[in-house]
Amino acid sequence: MLGKIRRQKRLNQPLPVEKITLVCPLCERVIPNALAQAHHWVPKSKGGSETAYLHAICHRQVHALFTESELAKDFDTAERLLADARFAKFIAWIKSKPIDFKQSTRKSNRLKAL
Repeated sequence: MLGKIRRQKRLNQPLPVEKITLVCPLCERVIPNALAQAHHWVPKSKGGSETAYLHAICHRQVHALFTESELAKDFDTAERLLADARFAKFIAWIKSKPIDFKQSTRKSNRLKAL
């Protein structure tokens, strides 16, 4: 009976997971697991399926600055996002912060008017 219990305990233990280091393609900093968010380069509502992991603050800033239509049409890659002056200004600022930096993000006034 004791062997059966030990065997069951062994089966219920989680398998060791290989540690994967995620790097944000926008700010190029390591992403802590708690702050990793999947971003669809083209929003799912516009038919997108390709994703990448971003820092939570970078992900929120993308959606605060751009509409889903803009993301689908003009900003469907990291390079295109970084070419935008408004987003480049944010990236220059965030690179000086620690990797676990958190701050609330506000929707752009331009998007509030839409």
